[in-house]
Amino acid sequence: MSADWLIGIHVPPLELVLRGSLMYWFLLLVFRFVLRRDAGSLGVADLLFVVIIADAAQNSMSGSYDTVAEGLILVGTLIFWNYALDWASYHWPLAHKLTEPPPLPLIKAGRIIVRNLRKEFLTREDLEAQLRQAGIDDVLQVRAAFLEGDGKLSVMRYDTAAATKPDDARSH
Repeated sequence: MSADWLIGIHVPPLELVLRGSLMYWFLLLVFRFVLRRDAGSLGVADLLFVVIIADAAQNSMSGSYDTVAEGLILVGTLIFWNYALDWASYHWPLAHKLTEPPPLPLIKAGRIIVRNLRKEFLTREDLEAQLRQAGIDDVLQVRAAFLEGDGKLSVMRYDTAAATKPDDARSH
C-alpha cells in the first residue's frame, strides 16, 4: 500500500502558496479595516465569527487538497505571511501603520468623544465599565483615554496629588 494518499502532493505547491497568500491578505484587510477592534475582549459572537471565517476560508485556500504534505505547504504559507508582516511592521513604519490601527481617542479633558464611540460601536456603558476596571469612577478624572490597536483601553488621569519624584542627588 502506497503512502501517496497521506504525504503525496496532488495540487501544485505554487497554487497552494498563491491561494494561501490571497486568502491571508484578504482576511488581514477584512480584520484590519472592517472589524477593527473591540474594547479589549473577544465575545462569543466574535469567536464564532472567526471560526466561521476560518472554515469558509479553508476551502478557498486549499482547493481540493487531500494530503498532509499539501496541508503543511498551506499552513507554512500562512505562518510565513504572519511572520513577514510582524517583521516588516517592526522595521518599517508604513507596514506598522497598515497592520496596526492607531490609538483612537475616546476621552479628552474629561469629555467623552461620542463620535469615536459610535465609530467603534462602543456604548457609554462599555466605556464606563472599562474605566471602572482601571479604578476610575468618574470621567472627569480622565485627562485622556484611547482605544489601542489591540482593543485595550489606555487611560491617563489627572494628577490628584502632587507628584513626588525620588531625589537622585541625595541617593549617593
